[in-house]
Formats: sequence, C-alpha cells, structure tokens
Amino acid sequence: MNKFAIVTAAALTALAAVCAHGEWVYEGEWGRAGSGNGEFDAPTGVGVAPNGNVYVCDSENIRVQYFNAGGSFVGKWGSYGTGNGQFGRPWSLTFIPNGNVYVVDDLNHRLQYFTSAGSFLGKWGSYGTGDGQFNYPTLAAYTPANGYIYVSDYYNHRIQYFTTTGSFEGKWGTQGSGPGQFGQPAGVAASSAGRLYVSETANERIQAFTLSGSYLFMWGVMGNWPGGFHDPVGMAFRPGTGNLYVADMRNHRVQYFTAAGSFVGLVGLYGSGEGEFTNPLDVGFSGDGNRLYVADTDNNRIQYFRWSDPAVAPTSLGRVKALFR
Repeated sequence: MNKFAIVTAAALTALAAVCAHGEWVYEGEWGRAGSGNGEFDAPTGVGVAPNGNVYVCDSENIRVQYFNAGGSFVGKWGSYGTGNGQFGRPWSLTFIPNGNVYVVDDLNHRLQYFTSAGSFLGKWGSYGTGDGQFNYPTLAAYTPANGYIYVSDYYNHRIQYFTTTGSFEGKWGTQGSGPGQFGQPAGVAASSAGRLYVSETANERIQAFTLSGSYLFMWGVMGNWPGGFHDPVGMAFRPGTGNLYVADMRNHRVQYFTAAGSFVGLVGLYGSGEGEFTNPLDVGFSGDGNRLYVADTDNNRIQYFRWSDPAVAPTSLGRVKALFR
C-alpha cells in the first residue's frame, strides 16, 4: 500500500483565511461499487457532453455509462473485446461540438468514437511506436482552435494529434525530464488561447506547448503543498475563467491554476466522505463552468461541486473543500 500525502487541516485553515472571492461547495454524488446501472468499478474518466449529460468511463466494468446532470442513469454501452464498440479498457473520453464522443481504449491501444447514444462511428490506432500507433494511450482532448484530437501516448512518451476521423497530423516528445521531453504523459487539455497542456506522472509536472508542439513553459514538483503534485492525471479548463484544473491523484485532490501556472486553489482531502477523494483521476465541467465533476476512482463514484460567491468569507472548514485567493 502506498503512503498517500494529504493536505493538513492547518493548511486548509491558512487557505481559508485568504478566501474572499468564492469556493467550491459539495453538491452531490452518485455511484457505488458494483456492475448495475449507475454503479462503478474504478471510474477513470468523466466528461460533460454539449447537451449537459455526464459520461463516465467505467473502466473495470468495460463500459461507458452516461447520466443527466444530477446523476440519473440514462444509458450505457460496451463489452470486453477488440471488435467495434468493444473495449480492452475504456480509460477516458472527450467530445467534439456535434456531440460525438471519443473514447481512449488503452488496453487495445486505440481510440474509438461514437454518437452521443453510443453508436459506433470509427476507430484508429494499434500497438506500436509508428505514427498513429500507441503504447497505452491515456487521455485525449479536442482543440477548437484547429479541430484536432490530441492524445497522450503514455509509454511512448509523446503527444500525437489527429483529425477527428483519425488521420495522423503530427507528434512530438521523447523520454526524459528536459523541456519538451516527457515522463509518462498522462493528461492533455487545450486552452481557449490555443495552447496544449500536458501532465506527466513520472516528472510530476505540467508543460505548456503551442498546438504544433513548441515548448512554452512548465511548472510543478513532487510534493503535497499547494502547487506540488503526486501523479497529476486528468485536466480540464473551467469555462469562462481560463483556469486549469488538475486531478492530483495520489495527493487525493484537485488543484487549479491560472493558464500561466500560478496556483489558485484546491478541492478535496483524502477519505471517503463528502468532498473527500481516494485517487481521483479526472475532472469535467458543466457548460457554464459553475459545476465541477470529479471521477473519485477508488471510491467508485462521481462527486460534483457548485461554485459559490458568498457575500462573506466562509466560516465552516467542512464547507471549504476548495479555496480561491
């Protein structure tokens, strides 16, 4: 069993003292261990479709489930295999504006894409090191600026990008810890300003690039203090703010930063209670940016939080799951 670093109550109290502009307040959750509708076995990916439905990669149940915004079950698809619409393990997902959903099938080393109801549309990828091949792809992100799908190719230590039908467009990265190199790139997120951000679990950092792969800057180091990481994975930009949210898995929290990498706040503590996490792997937002969804992987649930702009500073530490300064 790994020893998980946690943020202390004293650290939260210190952050609370400077909280003046708002907070993420726990709103609800759904899910428990199992294989029935609305139950999960290691939910690893979460995303919100253009119509507001929430999609979850229920990885060890080998399926995708989707729900309305409050967590009521709507539908599902998937089974184990290598055929069209089957999965080795669905790990993460992303959407394009027409509502089609792209699922990273990491054990089959490929991406598949579907209608919002789960009808198979296409696929690309196979195991290997060539262009368009993968060695355990992890997450994908659609970039509105150029209409491409960017994929973190985890054990090939690179980023590849494609058209929405899977035509290879480019790649960058080699194994290492220097600027533009990668140590197990896990998460990808595209900013509205046309930058591509990559989280790395081995290097415990985030790097920013142009959409063609030119290095811009980086931040992060291993640690449990604000701005430190222990396996950063899924990421998403909050609509309307430009802030980047990162699932800091083994610190059992979500951290958020400006697009330049300055620490802004955090959500969560280690545990299984409301607003607590055990190895969260991914994050997603409602269209207005005011609801945050978190894949609380080892608690087999999805939790969601509502942004609140209180007239006075919050006084209950139990409510201060995320702090803004």
